[in-house]
Amino acid sequence: MQRKFNNKSRILRLLTLLSVVMLLGFLLTLFANLSILAYSKQYIYEIDDIKMDNRFDTIIVLGAGVYSDGTPCPMLQDRLDTGIILFNDRLSNTILLTGDHGRKTYDEVNGMKQYVFKKGLNKENVFLDHAGFSTYESMYRADYIYQVKSALVVTQEFHMARSVFIARKMGIEAYGVIADRRVYPRSELLSLNVREYFARVKDFLLVTILKPLPTYLGDQIPIDGKSDITYDYIDETY
Repeated sequence: MQRKFNNKSRILRLLTLLSVVMLLGFLLTLFANLSILAYSKQYIYEIDDIKMDNRFDTIIVLGAGVYSDGTPCPMLQDRLDTGIILFNDRLSNTILLTGDHGRKTYDEVNGMKQYVFKKGLNKENVFLDHAGFSTYESMYRADYIYQVKSALVVTQEFHMARSVFIARKMGIEAYGVIADRRVYPRSELLSLNVREYFARVKDFLLVTILKPLPTYLGDQIPIDGKSDITYDYIDETY
C-alpha cells in the first residue's frame, strides 16, 4: 500500500514539474513574440506611407524560394518589385539582395539578380549576398560585411517584425516596407505564421543572448563601394 502511495506521489511530482516547465516555455515564447512585435511596430510601413526625405545606405531585399530555373516564387517577386519601386523613388541608390546560395543546385541570389536586371536595374547599383542563409545571418552580414548603417528592409508582413528587430539590434537604422502585393493562399499564410511564431523565439535568443557568428564572414565590402566584387559571375546579357 505504501509503495502504491509513493508511486502516485512520484507521478504527481513529475506531472507538476512537467506542467511548470511547459508553462515557463509557453511564457518564454509569448514574451519573445510580444517583445519583437511591440518593438518593431513603429518602424514598419506600407509602401504608400513612406514619406521620408532622407536617403538610406541600401534597400535590403530578403530572399525566399526560387524555382529550379531560378525564377523567384510569387512572394519573392513581390519583395523584388517593392524594392525596385523604392529604388526608383530614389530612397537609396543601392539594393542588397540577400539569400541562400549555399550549394550549386540552389541559388536564390542570382535568380533575384536576373529578375531586377530584367526590370531595368544596373549592375553598379545591385549588391549580392550569397550567404544570407537566415534572416539573422542576412542582417549580421549587412552590418558587418557590407557596413550598412541605414536601410529599408523589404519582406512580407508576417516576416517583417522579426526582420526589423534583428536589423536594429545589429545597429542598423532599419525601417520595414511591407511587400504584400497580392493575396496569398490562406493555408500558406497559416503555415508561415506558425513557423514565424517559433522563429521569433529563436532569433530573440540569438540576438539578445547567444549572438553567434554567421556561417560565413569574410572581407568587408562597403555598400558605398563597387558591387562587382559580390558577383560570383557576371551575366553580360544585361
